[in-house]
Amino acid sequence: MTITDTSPASTVGAPTTKSAPAEQTWTPRLWGVLAVLCAVLFLDGLDVSMVGVALPSIGAELGLSTTSLQWIVNGYVLGYGGLLLLGGRTADLLGRRKVFIIALAVFAVASLIGGLVNNGALLIATRFIKGLAAAFTAPTALSILTTTFQEGPARNRALSVFSVFGASGYSSGLILGGLLTGIGWRWTFLTPVPLALIALVAGLALIPKDRPAAGGGHDIVGAVTLTGGMLLAVYAVVSAPERGWLDPVTLGLVALAVALLGAFFVAENKVRHPLIRLGILRIGSIVRANLSIIALFGSYLSFQFMMTLYLQDVLHWSPLKMALALLPAGLVVAVGSPFVGHLINRFGTPRLIISALTSLSLGYAWFLVTAGNTPNYLVTVLPTMVLLGGGFAFGFSSIMAQATEGIDDSEQGLASGLVHTSAQVGAALVLAVVTVLVADGTAAGSENFAEFHPGVNLVSVVAVVGLLLNLVPLLRRYRPKHA
Repeated sequence: MTITDTSPASTVGAPTTKSAPAEQTWTPRLWGVLAVLCAVLFLDGLDVSMVGVALPSIGAELGLSTTSLQWIVNGYVLGYGGLLLLGGRTADLLGRRKVFIIALAVFAVASLIGGLVNNGALLIATRFIKGLAAAFTAPTALSILTTTFQEGPARNRALSVFSVFGASGYSSGLILGGLLTGIGWRWTFLTPVPLALIALVAGLALIPKDRPAAGGGHDIVGAVTLTGGMLLAVYAVVSAPERGWLDPVTLGLVALAVALLGAFFVAENKVRHPLIRLGILRIGSIVRANLSIIALFGSYLSFQFMMTLYLQDVLHWSPLKMALALLPAGLVVAVGSPFVGHLINRFGTPRLIISALTSLSLGYAWFLVTAGNTPNYLVTVLPTMVLLGGGFAFGFSSIMAQATEGIDDSEQGLASGLVHTSAQVGAALVLAVVTVLVADGTAAGSENFAEFHPGVNLVSVVAVVGLLLNLVPLLRRYRPKHA
């Protein structure tokens, strides 16, 4: 059943249906709704990149080891990746506006507490809570967007603007993180608080109320097995580099996660109101979109992680200098993303996704060919970051559009949560393997990049596999038929 909006405030920005008119008028209020959603995505990117830059300072003040510091990042990933699917479906069942506002408020409070604590364990706990909040805000924001803007040119345009703010948030976070860390790392946690509060007030005023699904029901067994399985799976992935992939505890966690997820799929075929309609996983374009986001996020974020280690820990660059070195990728995304909606309308999402993954693959290939043991910034790093930025600019909006195309309004939260889960869990898995491959890179004692080559090889393979998965269906479509 499609969730409808019958409040007086819903005359602008209400969920659309298949019978909606072809053209959609972009009123000031519609722009306001988009601005709120973009602000939250901006905050997510800002928060992740600022904290990443501040990690060395946090460790020095709180006396945290490198192993403990990784949980400031992975605690967020654990909460985010573990509950994304539940977050998206909860928005469908309980109402998108309500879930969005509550989760954004939790995010603001957790940010405030994180900037005030003096204990490493409490700091990690606040990161986990922020991850939980983001698991509800991220898919709900995308769900509000896809149900507010009609499928087609309006939605593609909105997704293009949406992705600009995500990239701008991450890029801005790199620069702000470098500047604020010089004043004190706590400001990297406190800065998002007033921005989140402004978005909260604007969201209350602008986002139209929507009714919960009248006949959806609640799948308790599905929620417990899915959430437990996802949390254990993400925890196993992010803790494996420290504990060991073949450690009995790691293997036990993986086995338990598989058992819970298996029980979830069995339950979903039997309950009256399943948390996830498994039929959505039989749609080829949806599956390819989810695999593509793994290739995009997994390779892109892992490469930036390696460059951060190399530039700061090996070459001993300052946080600000390192941020400026990686900034071109974010600038390309910010400049290029506004045009992606028009390109999707003209060429379709499959071609744009292929272009994006081609750009990523070429970027990694150029780096491998030219880097050697001491990569030159102008010859190697800068062209690579430009190619990666182009890949992300073309890829993010195109993948998000394909992941939600043709999906009923009542399942937009599910589709949004699914693609965000693929992005986070996929990125965590690739990053965990990369961490193992480059573990000795920062201990090399010289400016030698050779220790990082296995990691770059892996992200290259991930990007190429994603490209091939999208090329094969397109080639089959245009293969000449023989009599």
